[in-house]
Amino acid sequence: MLQLTVKLKKFKEQGEKTGWTYIEIPANVANQLSPGNKKSFRTKGCMDDYKFKQVALIPMGDGEFIIPFNAVMRKHTGKKVGDTLIIQLAFDEEEKLISSELLDCLGEDPICLERFLALPKGHQNYYSNWVDSAKTPTTKSDRIVKTIFAMQHQMDYGAMIRHFKSLKR
Repeated sequence: MLQLTVKLKKFKEQGEKTGWTYIEIPANVANQLSPGNKKSFRTKGCMDDYKFKQVALIPMGDGEFIIPFNAVMRKHTGKKVGDTLIIQLAFDEEEKLISSELLDCLGEDPICLERFLALPKGHQNYYSNWVDSAKTPTTKSDRIVKTIFAMQHQMDYGAMIRHFKSLKR
């Protein structure tokens, strides 16, 4: 397990990542975790006292990676942009499982299931994590319905989120 001290940063203008809070992972650290890998991969470890697993390192070019620092991480660590934290990282070899409820519902429409399974694994994980993070059965059902809609309209996760946000305005 590798250990480093990092400072939380926030993207001002970075396309779809605008507004994200993140942790920079230097190329040499990423290379020690997954030698020669230039694609996103999963890690496990600790951020201060908060344990995590299946957290993606996302490539940013030149071998550099980031870890998006989401609301759950902020809540458990009490950290905000500009704060430092100690992070311990290791490559997570455990296979990420897709939500069984999501797969069951997608299975009701073979075309939707086929489109979902044709997505890159990382994109499947976006949908699955979103569905599994729902705090109520009603929210989970709503997210599954929105995922099915996205597959019917051949949307990736970002396009689906933008579509439903635009309806709220």
